[in-house]
Amino acid sequence: MKIGLDIMGGDFAPKATVLGAIKAYKSLSAEQKIVLIGDRTLAEPYFAEADFNIDHFEFVHTTEVIGMGEHPTKAVVQKPNSSISLGFKLLKDGQIDSFASAGNTGAMLVGAMFSIKTIPGIMRPAIAAMVPKLKGGYGIILDVGANSDCKPDTLLQFGLLGSLFAENILNIKNPRVGLMNIGEEEEKGNLLSQATYPLMNDTTLFNFIGNIEGRDMFNDKADVITCDGYTGNIILKLAETFYILTLKKGFRDEFFDRFNYEQYGGSPILGVNAPVLIGHGISSPEAISNMLLLSRHMIESNLVDKIKAAFN
Repeated sequence: MKIGLDIMGGDFAPKATVLGAIKAYKSLSAEQKIVLIGDRTLAEPYFAEADFNIDHFEFVHTTEVIGMGEHPTKAVVQKPNSSISLGFKLLKDGQIDSFASAGNTGAMLVGAMFSIKTIPGIMRPAIAAMVPKLKGGYGIILDVGANSDCKPDTLLQFGLLGSLFAENILNIKNPRVGLMNIGEEEEKGNLLSQATYPLMNDTTLFNFIGNIEGRDMFNDKADVITCDGYTGNIILKLAETFYILTLKKGFRDEFFDRFNYEQYGGSPILGVNAPVLIGHGISSPEAISNMLLLSRHMIESNLVDKIKAAFN
């Protein structure tokens, strides 16, 4: 197993990515390898600082980087030797089994679509995010930003993608799938919600439990929450502030601690032909480490193969 990491991605790279890789390495078995992609010269001082042998990792050296503010499509095309572009080339060629980066989110999406491509049968890949539950554990919400506008058929597919992730990664049996709406009644909502409800209600692909409201986000009503990327991104950004607010107000709580992005590290792009994870731009070493461990879990679970079988 080879887990690829862009060490140049993120606001605190390469220090945070190097230290995160070192932390994750200590949790891996001998046959599980991390492949670092980026500027070795810039990374070496942090290995020395941590008194850690750089040779524990495979290294693909490059000095080219896609910046956070660059246009994703142009950057991927014009910078074929960037850490993100090289990471996807390695993933496409089978030299790594997964790829993760806390760098330019748009470039990660474009790279995934252009290189390893979408699984046949899937209309649009989705970015998924973890949702902490009040009684413990996590659910999942998708999409949270890849697709601002969606069609009913796309949301139906998100339900299946989320259900497969919840079952295989979160170990939830027969996950309950809910459609985010402004009311529980099936006639509620905008045109997209009204058209999606009957599709989900009639499907046998997953366990649809009906519409859910914003107040149901963190209870046990649904394990998988489906919505368009515009709605999902607003929900995600709002939820992220809960943890920040608790710190600013000076109190700690186990539930709100689980809103900390470091706990799960990265968000998977579901619906592409290999495991790809996007980290937060401000990722710390803890977040990078957990993103790599989630990458390992996605490889071990054969999630991509299971999604391919479901959409075949």
